[in-house]
Amino acid sequence: MFVEILVTTAALTAIIAVRYVLVAWIAYALIWGRKGGAPAGRRLNRDAPRPATIRHELRLSLLSSWVYALPAALAMWAWYHGGTLIYTEVGRYGVAWLFISGALYLVIQDAYYYWLHRLMHHPRLFAWMHAGHHRSRQPTPFASFSFPLAEAAMNAWLMPALVFVIPIHPAVILTVLTLATVAAVLNHAGSEVLPPWVVEGPVGAWLISATHHSVHHTHYDANFGLYFRFWDRLMGTDRMPAGASTPRRAQ
Repeated sequence: MFVEILVTTAALTAIIAVRYVLVAWIAYALIWGRKGGAPAGRRLNRDAPRPATIRHELRLSLLSSWVYALPAALAMWAWYHGGTLIYTEVGRYGVAWLFISGALYLVIQDAYYYWLHRLMHHPRLFAWMHAGHHRSRQPTPFASFSFPLAEAAMNAWLMPALVFVIPIHPAVILTVLTLATVAAVLNHAGSEVLPPWVVEGPVGAWLISATHHSVHHTHYDANFGLYFRFWDRLMGTDRMPAGASTPRRAQ
């Protein structure tokens, strides 16, 4: 068992690290690698990405890769031995459950992260749990995964734990992980690539964007959500910069 989990952890660490670097690099090249220095989309960062910032983000991200890999390896080991609710036959729960289970995982992740994120901003916890991520006041796509080890450990266990209580198909797991990666990279891009009609329209009123999340890197008391603005709006911590729609705070 130990050797199995160790080998799986090593393999997943490499996969997670390569996936992170590849997706972040592609986003960085497409957004900030254009001729003339002007980024694609609506610029949010005052300055172009600095090499020192990118090095810091890469270091934290690569160090935290194994922290995410270990709980995933334990869940995979349990799956191989019939101990999870991961299933491979779509007919077992039906096509509709593919979408319902994916939505459940996203909603649970979002709620968990909102409250964890607020907790990590407590003065007694911030310095050792979350300050490393906030060294990127003008984040780059490489900041999407740059968490201190303590923060990574608090985040890494949730999705592997869910496979023991909520049935899910492997394809849905991959879809959720892909959406999470793309959302994290784009929300830290330093430039808004979504069109204004999305950011400032009905969709953007509930969906976190780079415009929304960039505020969190300059104003630490707002915008704690992961995917959705629901909890921020409900708890009165939602803030949008001037020039973007600002929904009325919950009373």
